[in-house]
Amino acid sequence: MEKTISKGCPQGSCCGPGYWNIQYNSLLTLRYTKHTKVIAFADDVVIMIKADSIRETENITNVELSKISKWAVNNKIRFNEHKSKVMLLTRRKKKKDKEIDVYLNNKTLTQVQCMKYLGIIFDYKLTFKEHIN
Repeated sequence: MEKTISKGCPQGSCCGPGYWNIQYNSLLTLRYTKHTKVIAFADDVVIMIKADSIRETENITNVELSKISKWAVNNKIRFNEHKSKVMLLTRRKKKKDKEIDVYLNNKTLTQVQCMKYLGIIFDYKLTFKEHIN
């Protein structure tokens, strides 16, 4: 059986990781603000923003996600807004009640209290209780 492939590499191909690294490198080298750190492992990306206030964090995050969305369109990649999550880490005592509006593909990302990244469950206080459980 034959199948014509119009873009990308079949999952599990020996060329796939190399092509992905070449393409992803341009995402990692975009001009981000000094508040932003982008980390990628395989096809998982974490964007970390450090700011003085929750509103500033929200604004910077939306600016950075706008850059990333434009990059994705130019590279014919689509990030899944349903699988993408936002989690607020802060030292403030009343953090749990703080909601932030962050958008990807013009859709609001779901805010969570914990998330799994590369097999580790991170919670908003970095206690790792959920991971241990």
